[in-house]
Amino acid sequence: GYYLSSNKDLKALCELLWFHYFKKPLDTLDNDWSKVLKELRKYFFSCKWHEVYDFIEFVANNHKRYQFKEGFIIDSNHLLEREVSAYRFVNGLITRITEVHEVAEIEQALEASNGPVHKHLRRALELLSDRNAPDYRNSVKEAISAVESLVILTLKAEKGTLGQLIKKLEDEIGLHPALRTAFGNLYGYTSDEAGIRHALTETEKVDFNDAKFMLVVCSAFINFVEGKVLIKG
Repeated sequence: GYYLSSNKDLKALCELLWFHYFKKPLDTLDNDWSKVLKELRKYFFSCKWHEVYDFIEFVANNHKRYQFKEGFIIDSNHLLEREVSAYRFVNGLITRITEVHEVAEIEQALEASNGPVHKHLRRALELLSDRNAPDYRNSVKEAISAVESLVILTLKAEKGTLGQLIKKLEDEIGLHPALRTAFGNLYGYTSDEAGIRHALTETEKVDFNDAKFMLVVCSAFINFVEGKVLIKG
């Protein structure tokens, strides 16, 4: 037979699955891969729908085999698309976003950003992606906080407003009138003074569409500013 002890990466993954995912003692993990595989298959084909996504997500993020994660995510997304699933991998998390351009905007923003911008944006995605208890209101807040952090970093100031950043962009690179209008509307969402932010984050019901909209729009704005700053720099 084939034994886990002969494949350190597979053994490490199974140990993580047993201890952190299934919450089982490690001494219940058999060294015989055929027996382990039988247990995994039994679980996979009998668990609840959201647990299937949990399992796939866990494997993607915890199997340390060389160059495994990227290929696994690409193949998984192809299968999810083929099966008309409402979910896709976005930056290592399975979330209810299927539009390719929306996925691309979020992933680009996360890959290009760092520090508090990345932290807030990643948290917004995590809160949106939680299949057991999604927190759409706080996802919106985190997406807005990512933009606020971007403003502070770009203006090189302790604090600043999105309006000030838009003015800086106008002065330094020029903005198409349509972009100026769009960014002005975003300023309305992110400004406490405008009241829209308060209304959006404090309303009784903030749903998935609200949270997805803010995550995608804030990601797109971050990508735009990052691109212009890099070009200018």
